[in-house]
Parts: sequence; structure tokens; C-alpha cells
Amino acid sequence: MSIGNSPEDERPFEDVSEEVRPSIGHALKQARIDAGLTVDDVSSATRVRIAIVHAIEADDFAPCGGDVYARGHIRTLAKAVRLDPAPLLAQYDADHGGRPAPTPAAPLFEAERIRPERRGPNWTAAMVAAIVAVVGFVGFTLFSGGDDEGAGANVADGSVSSAGESVSPTPKSKKPTGPKPKPSDSAIAAAPQDKVPVQVSATDGRSWISAKDHNGRLLFDGFLKQGDSKVFQDSSKVHLVLGDAGAIDLHVNGKKIDDDFQPGSVERLTYTKGDPEAG
Repeated sequence: MSIGNSPEDERPFEDVSEEVRPSIGHALKQARIDAGLTVDDVSSATRVRIAIVHAIEADDFAPCGGDVYARGHIRTLAKAVRLDPAPLLAQYDADHGGRPAPTPAAPLFEAERIRPERRGPNWTAAMVAAIVAVVGFVGFTLFSGGDDEGAGANVADGSVSSAGESVSPTPKSKKPTGPKPKPSDSAIAAAPQDKVPVQVSATDGRSWISAKDHNGRLLFDGFLKQGDSKVFQDSSKVHLVLGDAGAIDLHVNGKKIDDDFQPGSVERLTYTKGDPEAG
């Protein structure tokens, strides 16, 4: 009887030296925490429901409704927390049987396409349009002729002086126009004194903005493109969350806020009637 190694001894050794890669949900959650954002902040910025954000961070993709929607949610959440979505999507495809095949666009839209029904010419509408054009032309002609007759009468009545010399009609003097009022320097200058006006301007780039009044009611939630500006006001207090505070200029109660916000920093600010001072 020969002595040899058993088949179990001939199995290759598993390489356990490689560091375990974090899951998709763990990576998204950690990036959100590092960015200083809550689940509510991410949900408001991406329009992804809070329940789905919680499920994805727990690596539960069933509430997404399919691989296509899950990949879309992963890409959206990754961009919101400043994370590269490509490695996460590759990891999702590897864990769920590869990237789903694209759905042909033609069958989807074929069912929704409504072919217009051919109709004959609308003679009634054409006749009404012709009548309106004729009436307008006749009215314009009569109005112009009346003006000419009136002008002739004026010349006949007052164009000859007592000496028999023709006198040209005196032109009507135009009323002097005063200087036009200059527009106000900003919308804040015209704001009521009993309000707290806050102007948010995206001067150095694009930034996500959230604004609420003193009762917590949402005034605005979305992105400001570079060059855009918004004015929020409340009777006592305005709460702000700036996704990229370094790209934003603030004016509170007509005065510029000179805080040195860093690019990419998330800032939570509150302003009242006594400001500009961060609350």
C-alpha cells in the first residue's frame, strides 16, 4: 500500500493576506460621516428617500426596485458625499452577476407614441382670421384718414396770420423727463426692516444650499450654479446649510459676511436681526 497525501492536502492555500474590501454601504456611510452630512442632508440633496439611503448603507438593495435603479442610487449618493462612484459600481456588478444589459429604447417609446390623426383644413378658423384681418385693415385706414383730415383742418384754421402770411403750426413741446431712479444695489436693500434678509450667491462655483425659517419650514433645497443668487427672509431667524461654503458669498441685513470658508467645507449657519454674526 502506497503512502501519499490525501486530496484534501493537495488543495491550494487560500490567500488571506489581502485586506478585506469594505462593502458598498459601509463606504458610502463612512464618506457621508467624513463629509459632515446627515442622512436627511443627503436625502434632501439627492431626492433619494431616507428609507432607501438607510437600506443602501446597510447593503440592502431590495428597496431600490432592481439593479438599474440600485446602480443609479449608488452613483447619486456617491457624488453627494464626494466619492468616486466607479469602484462602487464595479463592486456592485461583481457581486450581482455583472452589469445589466441596456434596455432597447425603441420598444419602450413605441407604446407611448401617439400618432396624430390626420384632419382636413379648418375652413372656419381660416374664414374668421380673414374677416379679422379685413376689419383691422379697414379700421386702420379710417383712423389714418381721420388724422389727415384733422391735420388739414388745423392748417386751414390757423395757418394764415392777419397780415396774410402763412404761419407754420407751433410744435407741441415735450414734457421734460426727469432722471430715472437708479435701481437698488441689491434685493436686500428693499427688504422690510422687520425681516431677516439673507442673500446667498454662488460666486466661485456650484454648491448645494438648504434654507429654513425659524419654524424649521424649508425655504429652499437644491443647487446654485456659479453666478446664481437667492434671497431668503424670515421674521426672526434664517437657518442655512452650505454644501460647499468656499464657493458662496453671503450678505445678511445688507452687510457682507467675511467668514473665511474653505472650499468643499460644509457649514451650518443661523442668522438673526442682530447679525451679521453667525448664530
